[in-house]
Amino acid sequence: MYKKMQLIEYITQDIIAYIMEEKQTDMADAMHEFYTSETYEKLNDEGTGLYLEGSAYIYDLFQNEYRNGRIIQEEV
Repeated sequence: MYKKMQLIEYITQDIIAYIMEEKQTDMADAMHEFYTSETYEKLNDEGTGLYLEGSAYIYDLFQNEYRNGRIIQEEV
């Protein structure tokens, strides 16, 4: 359980940094944006296994959610 929580924390830190850099926003706004997202909810759901994916992949999901208002699996 501890390792899962640690992975989620590392991923969350990375994604908040990505949001801050891309949107030129402060940490509080970036944290609010990510912590209130469906992506963050799925990241914390052990059943999705999303916490085992890389930060860049999860950030892509977050961007997809931001563009579409929800997570949509885009075709590759």
